[in-house]
Amino acid sequence: MTIKPVSVPIHAIPGDAKHQDDELRFAEMPRGMMTFSMPHVPEHSDAETLFEVYRILRELSEAIKGWVFSEYEAGPRYDFAALPKEVRDVLNEVLGEGEVSARIEDVQNARNISVQESVFSGLWRVREFAPEGKEVAHWIEVGAIPRIVIESAQQAALPAFPAITLPEGTMNAAALFSEMTEQLAHFNVDTRAHVVNLTLLPLNPADYDALLLALPVGPVAIVSRGFGSCKVSSTGVRHIWRVQHFNSKNHLILNTLAIIECPHVICAAREDIEDMQERLADLMGWIQECAQDQQKSSKSEL
Repeated sequence: MTIKPVSVPIHAIPGDAKHQDDELRFAEMPRGMMTFSMPHVPEHSDAETLFEVYRILRELSEAIKGWVFSEYEAGPRYDFAALPKEVRDVLNEVLGEGEVSARIEDVQNARNISVQESVFSGLWRVREFAPEGKEVAHWIEVGAIPRIVIESAQQAALPAFPAITLPEGTMNAAALFSEMTEQLAHFNVDTRAHVVNLTLLPLNPADYDALLLALPVGPVAIVSRGFGSCKVSSTGVRHIWRVQHFNSKNHLILNTLAIIECPHVICAAREDIEDMQERLADLMGWIQECAQDQQKSSKSEL
């Protein structure tokens, strides 16, 4: 069966009927992956700036120690907005950029939000912008995912599927909606994810059109890069997410709908937070040493 191309965020993968029996084909293996490396401590920064960065990270580290990990609850956060530019610059440099990033177009509250995971899994940088592009908030937050991601997805969504007229010729869309409606009726945050694998289901173009009508694109778009990439987006129905996996050549290999508070594939786990605390302690030690060296160097020049 040949399926016509459908625009993002839902894709159909046509079969290559002409060549499918000619030879045995294997998916291309991933060519690389992101691994952790300790961020570089800027040598150009003065001792006062480095001591201030050390103080902020120590304060954040102490807050993490007193925090009980909860998968979907907000963790400790530190406001960047009032910090001097030179301090923010150093913090941004040492925190770096990790695999997960998100964009939130919050039309209801007239704001755009940028979320970037740092190189320390579970430590996120969040920036909020007014429609004209002015930054109005900037903070770092610890947790599985910044709470604003989940809140923005839920606020812009309906609690159930909207009433739609199924396009003529649909084959399995009605059954899919019935299945997902049943799952939503019994949903709670501790419920195990219910995943609908669209890649394996016999769906025709009318079924995909029905899915687009019932599940319009939501305000949250997330990308996780590792082996290939994973693209996650919220939908117009609360707790339903599109989760699509791509190989290293950016070909869609798995297309799903997930009913869950937030897909685990883009969330940090408890083990990530524990590992982050150890690495953060190492970074603080390096920054403190650099600040002391800078201080000694400045005194010797006098």
